Amino acid sequence: MKLGHSGIEVSALGLGCLNFGSRTDKETSYRLLDQYVDAGGNFLDTSNNYAFWNEGCIGGESEALLGAWFKERGNRDRIVLATKVGAKPTFAGGGFEHKEGLSRTAIERAIDESLLRLKTDYVDLYYAHIDDGNTPLEETLEAMDGLVRAGKVRALGCSNHWTWRIEKARSISLANGWTSYCCLQQRFTYLRPKPGADFGVQISLNDELLGYLKHHEDFALLAYSPLLNGAYTRSDVALPAQYEGLDSQARLKVLAEVAGETGATLNQVVLAWLYQGIPRTISIIAASRPEQLAENLAAPHLLLSAEQLHRLEQA
Repeated sequence: MKLGHSGIEVSALGLGCLNFGSRTDKETSYRLLDQYVDAGGNFLDTSNNYAFWNEGCIGGESEALLGAWFKERGNRDRIVLATKVGAKPTFAGGGFEHKEGLSRTAIERAIDESLLRLKTDYVDLYYAHIDDGNTPLEETLEAMDGLVRAGKVRALGCSNHWTWRIEKARSISLANGWTSYCCLQQRFTYLRPKPGADFGVQISLNDELLGYLKHHEDFALLAYSPLLNGAYTRSDVALPAQYEGLDSQARLKVLAEVAGETGATLNQVVLAWLYQGIPRTISIIAASRPEQLAENLAAPHLLLSAEQLHRLEQA
């Protein structure tokens, strides 16, 4: 799939590396990375703050693990690598309330630190991770464009941004001849959050943003948490409270019907629906076991009928 207007081609599914190097140990992380690449995947997603909330972590553990894997495998040039800036705490033990933000200083420092950990001299896709209302957009966007001009970054994206901020950012970049955001990574899954649902620093895709994306085909959509951490299929994982209600019950009923008709799992139907919908969505999947990853990687091969897609959409 094309990554917006960047010209970069990526796999239908990206592999999220959030817990690699922390909760997921080196041996398991390497096994999952190898499995993903052997299956034809080429799109790895990490961040400079992954995963500071895990015990004993300060952020950067995922990038460091990937850097070691690139060095051992010698395959950096075959991977589309995405990382992020803006949400790493400024000191050990800090939280999102102490995030680095998107100032010029923070961006320029963060990219150099990420490149060192990743053992590479460039990143294919660099995200503004969480919007920073305390820094002028012009400062953020000029700094990000400077990274592209310096050859440290190939393309730019944003994550956890509201529609009006995305449009304002893209307009500013266009007016100044700067590299503009080519994609958005947002919380998105088949179930719809309840009105007013609060996800903290995370922003879930809403109807306004969905409509915006449908009319901007040069702007790609990527979904994080598409499988709700296993809540669709695992009895030991509760449905997040933000999704509880009659609407989700109705959607889960149709999801189960389509899964029965196709012989696929609920997770596979969710990922297929995202991939075959409008706008077509690149899901960032995660796994801690090879069998989980194998299940997810089969999803793009599941072809849903027009009637099934319509039924899923209208539920």
